[in-house]
Amino acid sequence: MELASSKPAEKHSFITRDFILICASNFFLFLGFQMTLPMLPYFIRDIGGSDQIVGIIVGFFTFSALFTRSFAGQAVETRGRKLVYVLGLSFFVISIGSYAFLSSLYLVFFVRLLQGIGWGCSGTASGTIASDLIPASRRGEGMGIYALGANVALAIGPALSLTLMQKLSFHWMFLICASSGLISVFLSLLIRYKKVDKSTQKANEKHHFFEKAVWKPSLLMFLITITFGGIASFLPRHAEQQGIDISQVKYYFVVYALALMSTRLFMGKLYDRKGMKYVFPPGAIMIFLGMLLLAWLPNMTVLLIAAVLYGWGFGALQPAFNAWAISLVPENKRGAATATFFSSFDLGVGIGAILFGQISHLFGYPMIYILSASSIVIAFIIFFRFAKSGAFSKPSTTH
Repeated sequence: MELASSKPAEKHSFITRDFILICASNFFLFLGFQMTLPMLPYFIRDIGGSDQIVGIIVGFFTFSALFTRSFAGQAVETRGRKLVYVLGLSFFVISIGSYAFLSSLYLVFFVRLLQGIGWGCSGTASGTIASDLIPASRRGEGMGIYALGANVALAIGPALSLTLMQKLSFHWMFLICASSGLISVFLSLLIRYKKVDKSTQKANEKHHFFEKAVWKPSLLMFLITITFGGIASFLPRHAEQQGIDISQVKYYFVVYALALMSTRLFMGKLYDRKGMKYVFPPGAIMIFLGMLLLAWLPNMTVLLIAAVLYGWGFGALQPAFNAWAISLVPENKRGAATATFFSSFDLGVGIGAILFGQISHLFGYPMIYILSASSIVIAFIIFFRFAKSGAFSKPSTTH
């Protein structure tokens, strides 16, 4: 359904039926996605791939999503949220289910292309739908609550996947992941979507690959998410090499997600009240320390401490950057802003995965996390330059 309703009128009213539905749909989308992350490297090796191929395939997916997001950002404003979201979810389900029947690396590349298209469309539309339902004065808090669905999926997905991998074949694993996506599709059909604004539709029909107004939060998000490429693709193998039982690695993802969730509401409110200057420094420092601990990784205790630090840091920064990006554009450009912002997320993960695939081959897994820590140092330098230019005034509530 498409409704003409726009922003919530009351300060406390954004937790509505439709907000709950988009959060739930987003949860099941992320659950299916997160379950694939730890098992995909093992699946690729099972059909003849190497660590280098793992990095390239992960990167191929993110670049496919990156390319798609630009067009999806325009389409949510000109064609409607529902069309882009449901179509993206459908592509995602078909691609995930297809893995169950693959035995060729060449076909994996093709399916990853389809998966990237589905992820780019569904992620861009979902974030835009959520932002439609949150008042500007509570955007940091609201986007933090919206992101909780993805965080819960992160706690459950990798742990469930690593557990089931010991009992089920890849065939059944990928079908389970696709089933989670099907639930997301069903929930998406129940949402009442904001209608396309006819008065601004024509202005949005001119395609822009990049929404330049949000380049600052996007650049910082890119430098942060480079670190995620090394964790998603190579942490289980790194932990195994360090003598940690693979069956215990799942607890990293559980602890990371719980830590991440614990910061969402608090840091979102802090951003709404104080702005980015109070959120970025502690968040970035915790990610930096987490990366150094992963490079060292002498035992399981250090792995879990790294999970807490990374979860706290990422949980503070991602929704704050997202809210900041949305606050920089008028309402009719939220789709483009969301697309640009999450494109930086995809680009960071993709470049990280490809780069770290080569780094692990040449220098070993610990170097992945040393370079990840270096990326945070660069982000800090850029942050202070932005701060000097006045970029981090209290977030706008006018859009």
